[in-house]
Amino acid sequence: MRYERIEEAVFKCRPNRFVAQVVTKRGGEVCHVKNTGRCRELLVPDARIWVQRNESPHRKTALDLIAVEKNRQIVNMDSQAPNQLAREWIEAGHLFSEDVNIRPEVRYGSSRFDLYLEEGERKMFLEVKGVTLEEDGIARFPDAPTQRGVKHIEELIASRKDGYEAGILFMIQMKGVSFLEPNDRTHPEFGEALRRAEKAGVLVRAVDCLVTPDSICADREVEVRL
Repeated sequence: MRYERIEEAVFKCRPNRFVAQVVTKRGGEVCHVKNTGRCRELLVPDARIWVQRNESPHRKTALDLIAVEKNRQIVNMDSQAPNQLAREWIEAGHLFSEDVNIRPEVRYGSSRFDLYLEEGERKMFLEVKGVTLEEDGIARFPDAPTQRGVKHIEELIASRKDGYEAGILFMIQMKGVSFLEPNDRTHPEFGEALRRAEKAGVLVRAVDCLVTPDSICADREVEVRL
């Protein structure tokens, strides 16, 4: 996927999880942060960032924060990107054939899963997780406790008992990681649930991405270590 109207800027501070103070070529501006995770290792003062400008009169801010540079590596921070990337990756023939029927936001139990895949007799619920946390070449998820994420995993396990295929796809929004693992230090319950899911037959996969300031696309599968 490609972004339009991208500008380079400098991050200054994040008063709350939804907005950031940045400096563009126009001077100081307020920017919407599309990723509500902590992102503390990414959004550090004076970090080089890229923002998308949209001066619609219906918006509170004219900017969206899209990407940030960390150790000379560009990390995409758009939390809306992973679902689209996952769909494009699947439509390219991964997990299912290119004839797969994909529907977004399908409900099962008390959860609404990101994607529902169907081809012939095969039916799968797929939850997609965007990953921006990297430490010493290791991608980790989540970067903050997520009870909602644990609930989704439990529902995926339940769907397996009802005869559906189920999966969790981690879209790593950068290159340069060796493998992905659950962030047990930050949220051990999520890691425990993920391990239970894998034992119950839930597919757990991870894919990294090629990232530039104005584009991101799924690239290669990355090992998942549980």
